[in-house]
Amino acid sequence: MTGPDVQDPSPRYRVAVDIGGTFTDAVLRRGDGLVRSDKRLTTHGDLLEGFFAAVDGVLAKAGIAPADVDDTIVHATTIVTNAVVTRSGPPTALLVTEGFRDVLHIRDEHRYDMFDPQIEYADPLVPRARTFGISERVHADGNVDRPVEAAEVDILARQLNDANVESVAICLLNAYVNGTNERRLRDLLAERLPDLHVSLSSEVAPQIREYPRAATTVLNAYTQPIVAPYLERLSEVLAERGFSTAPLIMMSNGGVLGAATAGRFPVRMVESGPAAGALAASHLAERMGLDRMLSFDMGGTTAKACLIEERRPTVTGRFEVDRVYRFKAGSGFPILIPAIDMIEIGAGGGSIATVDNLGLLKVGPDSAGSEPGPACYARGGRAPTVTDADLVLGLLDAGHFLGGDMALDLRAAERAVDGLAERLGVARIEAARGVFRVVGESMAAAARAHATDRGLDYRGLPVLAFGGAGPAHACFVAELLDGDTVIYPPLASVLSAFGALITPLRYDLARGMAGPVDWDRAEAAMAAMEEEARAAMTAAGCPQDGMRFGHGADMRYAGQQNEVTVPFDGNPVAARDGAMLREAFETAYEAAYGLRLSDLAIEAVAWRVSAHGPGIAGETEPMTAAAPGGAKGKRPVHVRADGESVPVYDRAALSAGQALAGPAIIEERETTIFVMAGWRAEVRGDGCIVARREG
Repeated sequence: MTGPDVQDPSPRYRVAVDIGGTFTDAVLRRGDGLVRSDKRLTTHGDLLEGFFAAVDGVLAKAGIAPADVDDTIVHATTIVTNAVVTRSGPPTALLVTEGFRDVLHIRDEHRYDMFDPQIEYADPLVPRARTFGISERVHADGNVDRPVEAAEVDILARQLNDANVESVAICLLNAYVNGTNERRLRDLLAERLPDLHVSLSSEVAPQIREYPRAATTVLNAYTQPIVAPYLERLSEVLAERGFSTAPLIMMSNGGVLGAATAGRFPVRMVESGPAAGALAASHLAERMGLDRMLSFDMGGTTAKACLIEERRPTVTGRFEVDRVYRFKAGSGFPILIPAIDMIEIGAGGGSIATVDNLGLLKVGPDSAGSEPGPACYARGGRAPTVTDADLVLGLLDAGHFLGGDMALDLRAAERAVDGLAERLGVARIEAARGVFRVVGESMAAAARAHATDRGLDYRGLPVLAFGGAGPAHACFVAELLDGDTVIYPPLASVLSAFGALITPLRYDLARGMAGPVDWDRAEAAMAAMEEEARAAMTAAGCPQDGMRFGHGADMRYAGQQNEVTVPFDGNPVAARDGAMLREAFETAYEAAYGLRLSDLAIEAVAWRVSAHGPGIAGETEPMTAAAPGGAKGKRPVHVRADGESVPVYDRAALSAGQALAGPAIIEERETTIFVMAGWRAEVRGDGCIVARREG
């Protein structure tokens, strides 16, 4: 987004950087709403190289120096996810109560597919050979029956040292109720192995259920030696370059925190970038007065869908990473941290198209990423990807990609698609059209499943299209979802970075507690969580008078296995209001299951506290021209018919109120909008383009 510079005697510059699997995006916003953005290829060998290339790009466009950035620097990154997917973490060990060494292999004994005799699971991040049992015991009520013995830790320390272990996860039985033995074990290890990274389940995920708690703690331990030094180096290089503020890190729950807290709990960063996109969608829903919306973020590596309800994304207390089968819950690692509820779709611009053993076309989940990238990037990639198909279909202009700064190789794309066409036994255009259709069907199917699983009606929802590839595919996906409205926001290609830019501080905590409601223990847990949250928020720069707290609980009817997360209007623990507690629970339970069981007792298995910082201004200068702009040319597009002549517009030349009938292509530096035939697009005064299906 660009606009005329406005002299501001006291500018406040904020910068956000989102590192994705293919591109690194940077957005700079000045206090008066002026915005600049830049997009660079992600440098996987050294993520900070791409980070600062993008930052330097936006600073140059704004004509300012690092010292002029007098507000915050926010960072969203895929570094945690990448470490898990590529198994690039250091040797990590798991310390458990004696007799529980197989917790990561036994899992929860649930089969995610009852009818698959060859069911597969992702390999644990810690092998059994590096899982050690400790002779200790804490009872279910928190009573320490057997403390950790120093002599046993002497032997353990030698074993860890011999195995070259760099990080350990400690997950002892019932530590969510009382973490005394975990803390003692950590302290004894620190005396013997001072350089060892240690993650405690009683700090990372103090909740019931041994396997999810262990899996969450292990992921934290596995990534901590990578993330903590990375964030330390980021802070150091920012200071060396003249930036005066410390970075804030985007978290999975839709908030930001200081780098020190993020480095201690990297598991909270797993969905960092996508969460920022969902926050941007929430901001736009509020601005446009839309209570419900489907956020559709299609980037270079994957696509993410998020349902916005009551102008807010849903936050869940449990999700999965590294699934063996992308759409099958239970095939990945459960993570017990608050995260925005999204569905990941293995279909981005770099997703590779293949032909399976049955001769059927498949797209994803494998991606060419940025290295080597799609064939048309001319960086060594040869496999046909979605971007290659879009280029062959005429949706993309080979000479206009990234405003012409990164020319695409049409011939390379054609060669890649030709190989796919030969395996399918069809012509080049038909193969490329098949990729376009299959990727759209995959994304629509995932969105349907995501909504249906949550009892929500997806039909007719407005679709917010963003990410580098999203605007080119959104009309087709909306049609498959029975939708009639697609919104293309300003900054569409870098909207996740913009979302990080306007995200306030937030810190979510949970404390497990089994059995009937115990007001004394609940009050102590709430107070401890508020104290921890206040310390983390203060460290991130939040003033005491700028904090507000929300409260909730994971509740169920006594005897049930599963629970629902219940938000409270106030703090029922402070008032010890049992009637309020029950009414809030049964309202949430009825919404989920359609009934109440009022004759049964209730219990809270976890209490929750959410700390929030002040809101961040997110308005930007409208990006519209003074007068309607005409088409700058036409080109053949083959999405629905061979050689259909489609007018091409420059987004910056369109004025508020201007309407365009589909088919039409609207280009901007970092993305391309494709308005399909049967749709009509109109430019709003705030710069959003809204396409509606006619008839």
